[in-house]
Amino acid sequence: MQRPELHRHIITTAGNLFYSQGYNATGINEIIAKCDIAKATLYSHFKSKEDLCIAYLEQRHEVFIQNLKDYVGRRKSGRNQLLAVFDFLQDLYRSDTFFGGWGLRLLGELSPKQTRILLVLRKQKKEFLLFLGEVVSENIENVSKAEIEKISGGLYLLFEGAIMESHLFKNDWPIYLAKSIAPSLFAGAKVK
Repeated sequence: MQRPELHRHIITTAGNLFYSQGYNATGINEIIAKCDIAKATLYSHFKSKEDLCIAYLEQRHEVFIQNLKDYVGRRKSGRNQLLAVFDFLQDLYRSDTFFGGWGLRLLGELSPKQTRILLVLRKQKKEFLLFLGEVVSENIENVSKAEIEKISGGLYLLFEGAIMESHLFKNDWPIYLAKSIAPSLFAGAKVK
């Protein structure tokens, strides 16, 4: 394997373990065994487990945002695009590898000293929130900045709650409920 390919392989393998069984429950030796590499090889790519986790979060977020943008972009403008995040979440839930939100799962395991990971998670959540703001501003006419923030913030909270609760209950009713509540956020607005 070439170095860039091996680098991605380590991130993907470790990320799958972090997501499925937890960050703290995943040891370096398990990552090395699953990757079928030597310890020195792992440490030539990543200085620490924390660095590896940050690389995983960055990779996961990049794929998530791009897939979400593509998904929303394929929807008809207006209400369909505003609610597409919940349809996207429904598709994620139906996959065989759904264990809830990777960021929220990891957040529950962090110690107060792991500020680098926390900063990455905050940045990613802000990027997601900004994307939702773009969707709102593109699909509602004559909307103020304050209204964009209110609607996109509401969509964000409904999405985050739905992803966590659907994992907790092993059921998709929270996603359906969030999607049914979401239109109240933009009721009275002129949706394109």
